[in-house]
Amino acid sequence: MADALFKLQIITPERVFCEEEINRVTFTTTEGDIGVLKGHIPLTTTVKSGVVKIKTGEDEKRAALHGGFAEIKENEVTILADAAEWPEEIDVERAMKAKERAKEKIEHKSEVDMLRAEASLKRSLVRIEVAQKHK
Repeated sequence: MADALFKLQIITPERVFCEEEINRVTFTTTEGDIGVLKGHIPLTTTVKSGVVKIKTGEDEKRAALHGGFAEIKENEVTILADAAEWPEEIDVERAMKAKERAKEKIEHKSEVDMLRAEASLKRSLVRIEVAQKHK
């Protein structure tokens, strides 16, 4: 199993969120979900808000990942993310309020930029999903 490990780095503007040797990483791109194992073909892709799943041996960790870019090499994945949060870092109450505000803006079709409201809704839903699955 050790020979199936590869390096994962998730970097945000604030910190190095994750840097470890793993077996598999799954995250959301603009084309859909992608799962990466050691030896993956080289690829650069855009990351969308979603749940990142990091598997090492039998352990799997989940986190909220919000936007950015990913570079996949044969033995390394680097994700430059706008933001990333472990479940224990998520304020669920705040995420629920943001979800409701975003839904209201979308429903009332106010002059607010619809893309921003939809992105805010997606981020809130991802945060809630990660936090609830962690409990």
